[in-house]
Amino acid sequence: MSRAAGASIGELQARLGVSIDPELLTLALTHRSYAYEHGGIPNNERLEFLGDSILGQAVTVKLYRDYPRLDEGGLAKRRASLVSSVALAEVARGIGLGEFVLLGRGEASSGGADKSSILADTVEAIIGAVYLDAGGDVATALVLRLIEPLLDDPDRFGAAMDPKTSLQELAARHAAPPPQYVVTDTGPDHNKTFHARVTVEGVVTATGEGTSKKNAEMAAALQAWSVANSGAATDETADDSSARASRG
Repeated sequence: MSRAAGASIGELQARLGVSIDPELLTLALTHRSYAYEHGGIPNNERLEFLGDSILGQAVTVKLYRDYPRLDEGGLAKRRASLVSSVALAEVARGIGLGEFVLLGRGEASSGGADKSSILADTVEAIIGAVYLDAGGDVATALVLRLIEPLLDDPDRFGAAMDPKTSLQELAARHAAPPPQYVVTDTGPDHNKTFHARVTVEGVVTATGEGTSKKNAEMAAALQAWSVANSGAATDETADDSSARASRG
């Protein structure tokens, strides 16, 4: 269990700006590793599935209304930049979500409370829980509140649409060598997962994963760009972030 001492469901609801059934919110915070260690109790994956759809719809409508002259391709790229694991993990860290997530002992000891993939999935699960308990309007309002800081960042869209180029430009600004990528893969031939590690010497190191070498490199590049632009310490290693090809 990773919930910090004194961290309460009520406190999280205050941070989210919503009031929903505490049991449903607890379910949204329950990672499969915790559920497994507690006799196979329900976990947050079904809520995550629901929340992903609510998130996508809310962001799509917002972008459609705010960018009337943007074509379908441009809208899709902007949507992808706002619903990626990197973006959602940034949202989660902004509200201190990691201290509330329920994790198994092994996942907790390996830093699961700050893994981008876990944080992003939990954000989606919370959105799903809010939808079930409070309805679509409240869930949409929550989504828009959560992504507002991302929308206010004018550089985000460019980086998310072409993260490898953005990271190369960042390296040049720091007078650093070009980004160096190392990619490995795991799993059977028909279902491989690719893991990329990118380093901008003296600036940042980050990792990412995806269903292809390209997706993994893009995820790692976007994570590195995000860390470097957040004022993180030099040579900080970012947590894994998964490229989600199904989004956008």
